[in-house]
Amino acid sequence: MQYEEESRINWQKTKVALNGRYHIIEGSKFYPNEFKQVLKYHAPGLAPVEDETGWYHIDLSGKAIYSQKYTRTFGYYEGRASVIQDKKWFHIDPEGERIYNESFDWTGNFQYGACPVRKDGMYFHIDTQGDLLYEQKYLYAGDFKDEYAVVRTANGCTHIDHNGDFLYSQYFSELDIFHKGYARAQDDNGWFHIDSTGSEVYSTRFRNVEPFYNGYAYAITLQGTRCIISESGEIIHKIGVKER
Repeated sequence: MQYEEESRINWQKTKVALNGRYHIIEGSKFYPNEFKQVLKYHAPGLAPVEDETGWYHIDLSGKAIYSQKYTRTFGYYEGRASVIQDKKWFHIDPEGERIYNESFDWTGNFQYGACPVRKDGMYFHIDTQGDLLYEQKYLYAGDFKDEYAVVRTANGCTHIDHNGDFLYSQYFSELDIFHKGYARAQDDNGWFHIDSTGSEVYSTRFRNVEPFYNGYAYAITLQGTRCIISESGEIIHKIGVKER
């Protein structure tokens, strides 16, 4: 095909080719070169790629946006991309410039202005300039969703806000981010859902539960029955069982 001009390409419609070596749009390759490996495009239209010289980012014409090469690069999130250089992790901006001087043992992706990082075995969050969001350190820290993130402490899992403060006093064996006001949680008796105060929204325990979707959630009972539950924990449908 005749290659489209970069300005006419919508990066959101691009896909990685089946062989993982270039990008396609509407089923056709839209730049001439191929790579050892490519990852998806992210805003503002940049993608991580690897060739014989290392990892870097390309624009929609398939050209490198900077001259540096890295051990590994990842996608841009909120204008920042995680990269690895000499086993050290940090973030760069869309011009390929390093955003801060600090290096970490691992960096995540920015979500809602915050990014989880690990250093010396402990997790915490930084802001978009690389500064600490708070002074606390945790055994593990996940992405922020809206205003809250899951962290693991010596006492168990809980939610924190952007100041690193606990949202409530309870701890759980396992915990998920909030989705439509509820979060999946696990205690010694099984899985269930909690609200933003850390309180259980029903007393039943399950082998597994998924987030609520339009008022209902997929779940597996402790006895192994696959079912759909309401926000009150009531089983409203058993999957694979004919209703009378």
